[in-house]
Amino acid sequence: MHNGQNFSSDCKILQRQHAYFPCRFPCIHVYCSVSVLTVIRAAILIQKWYRLTMARLEMRRRYSLSIFQSIEYADEQDQLQLSNFFTFMLDHCTHPDSDLSLKEFEKEIDVPDSYYGPRLSFPLTVEDANALLHAFRNEQLLHARYVLQLLSETRRVLKEMPNITHLSTSYSKEITVCGDLHGNLDDLLLIFYKNGLPSEQNPYVFNGDFVDRGKNSMEILIILFAFLLIYPNDLHLNRGNHEDYIMNLRYGFTKEVSKKYKDHWKQILSLLRDVFSWLPLATIIDSKVLILHGGISDTTDLDFLNALERNKVRDHIHKQTGPSEEDNSHDQTHDPRSQNGCTPNKCRGGGCYFGPDVTAKLFERYNLKMLIRSHEFKPEGYEISHDGKVITIFSASNYYEEGSNRGAYIKLNPELTPRFVQYQVSKLTRRQNLQERVGTIESSALKSLREKIYAHRSELISAFAQYDLNGTGRISVNDWAAAMESVLQLELPWRMLRSQLAQMNPDGEVDFMSCFYDLKMGQPIKEAQPALAETLCRYRKDLEIIFNIIDKDHSGLISLEEFSQTWRLFTSHLGIDIQDDSIDKLVLSIDYNKDGHIDFNEFLEAFHVVHRLEKKATS
Repeated sequence: MHNGQNFSSDCKILQRQHAYFPCRFPCIHVYCSVSVLTVIRAAILIQKWYRLTMARLEMRRRYSLSIFQSIEYADEQDQLQLSNFFTFMLDHCTHPDSDLSLKEFEKEIDVPDSYYGPRLSFPLTVEDANALLHAFRNEQLLHARYVLQLLSETRRVLKEMPNITHLSTSYSKEITVCGDLHGNLDDLLLIFYKNGLPSEQNPYVFNGDFVDRGKNSMEILIILFAFLLIYPNDLHLNRGNHEDYIMNLRYGFTKEVSKKYKDHWKQILSLLRDVFSWLPLATIIDSKVLILHGGISDTTDLDFLNALERNKVRDHIHKQTGPSEEDNSHDQTHDPRSQNGCTPNKCRGGGCYFGPDVTAKLFERYNLKMLIRSHEFKPEGYEISHDGKVITIFSASNYYEEGSNRGAYIKLNPELTPRFVQYQVSKLTRRQNLQERVGTIESSALKSLREKIYAHRSELISAFAQYDLNGTGRISVNDWAAAMESVLQLELPWRMLRSQLAQMNPDGEVDFMSCFYDLKMGQPIKEAQPALAETLCRYRKDLEIIFNIIDKDHSGLISLEEFSQTWRLFTSHLGIDIQDDSIDKLVLSIDYNKDGHIDFNEFLEAFHVVHRLEKKATS
C-alpha cells in the first residue's frame, strides 16, 4: 500500500504526464489516470518484492559463511589441543633425514625419457618459470628430482634473508601484496594474468598461507620459489601459520605431497619443513607499512622479532606447554577487533584480538602508517579496520565453496595509497543465477553443520533432556538454541537456523530428536558400541593423521598392536573414557583376513556421517 507521500508523488507524476498529453474526453482521462497509477503501484510492489528477496538471499549467504567460519575456528581449537600429541607422534614414529642437503640423493634420481614435463637447470631463468606455469595449467607434475633441487636452492637463498624484509617503492611504481592462497592455483594464475608476472618492474609480497585446504599447494610453492630464485629482490614471501608441518598434517598438504610424489614424498616433506622454517616473518615498505601474516598484540616488539632465530621458532612453539610473552610477540594468529585492548582469541583457541589502541601504540613506537595482514577469511577479499590503519587481505576466492567469496590483492604506490583489485575464479558460478549460487553455499554449509551436530549426538541429547523435564521429546525454541550453543559453542544464530535443522510441532515446540533424522553412520559396524562409534566419528580426521604417521611405508595398513597402542595414547591425551576391551573387539572384527593388520582408511570410512536424503538422491 502507498503511504501519503508516495501517493502524492504518484499524483504529481500523473499531473505532469497529463500536462503533456491532455485528454479531451473525461472518461478516457479517468481511465488513463487509473491505468498509470496501477502501473506505478505494480512497479513499487515489484521493487519491494525484489528488495525483500535480495535481503533474504543476503541473510542466507551471511549465516552460511558464519557456519563455515565457526566450524573452521572450532577445527583450529581441536588442532591446537592435539598439537603436542602430533609432535610427540612425529618425534617418536618418524625419523627425517638429519642431512637435508640431499645433493647426492638428487643426482641419483633418474628422470626417464618418458617424462614430458619441465626440465630445470640452475640457476633458473624466466623461461623456466614460464615452462612451469604452462605445465601446471595443463595439470602436469614437476619431476621429484627437480622439486628437490628447487627446494635446496630455495633454502640456500632464504637462509641469507633477514627476519624482516625492508622494501622501497622508489625502485618501482607499485608493489603488489597478496594474502592467503591456500592451494588455489587458479587464483595465483588469475593474479598473474591480471597483474603481470613478478619482475624487477613488478614486485610482489605474498603474505603467507600458500598451502593446505586447496589441491594445488605444491604447484603454488614451486611457482613462488622459482620466481624467488629468479628475482630474489623483487618477490618476497612471509611465513604464515600454515607453513608448518603440524598444520600440514591436518589440513591436507602432507596428503597432497604423498599422493603426487609416492616415491620421494618423505624427502620432499622433510626438506620443506626446513624451507618453511627459514621463511621471513614480516615485510616493511618505505619504513611505514608493516606486512605480516596474522597481526599484532600488546607485546609485539619488532626489534625482538628481527633478532629471533626464526628457523627454531615453530619447533619452540610446539614444545611449549603454556603461552609466554615471547610466543605472543611472533604469533601469526592475531585478529583485529573494534574494541580496545588485547584479549584472548577464544574462537580460534589461540592468539588474541587486538584493538585500535594496540595498533596506535605500535604505530607510535615505530612511526608506522599502515598494517597489512591476512590470515582471516573476508567475503569481499579484503576489509579495512581501525580507521583505515589495518587492512586484511585474503586472496583465495571460493574458499569455502564455489561462489562463497571474492579474492583480492593490494597495489601500493609511492604515496602508500592502497588500491584494491578484486576477482573471483568462476567455473560453475557463471552458469548459475544469484539464488542458485547462494543455495549451493547454504547447502554445503548446512551439510558441514549437520555432521558436526551428529558427531556430538550424545552430548546434545543430554543437553536437550535437561530442558525436557517431562520426557516429551519437545522443548521450546529458546531452550533448543541454548542447548545447541552449550554443546557446540559455535556462536551461531540458532533460532534463525532452527527451520533448517529441526522440526517444530503446531504448538511451537521443537522435536529435538529430529536434528538427527537425516543423518546416520556410514557403514555401521555391529561391534562398535554407540559411544565408541560417536567418538570415532568425531575424531576421524585426527585419527587419520595419526595412522598416516605410523604407516611408514604408506601402505594404508597398520598392525593391530600399533592401532591399539595409538588409540590408548590418543584417548589418554584427550581424557576420553572408552573401555580398552571395546576397541580391542572392534579392531579384531575388522581384521578380515586375520593377518594381524587392518586397512585403517577403510576402517575410518565406516565412521563418517552420511546424509540419508543425499544417499537416496544419488542411488
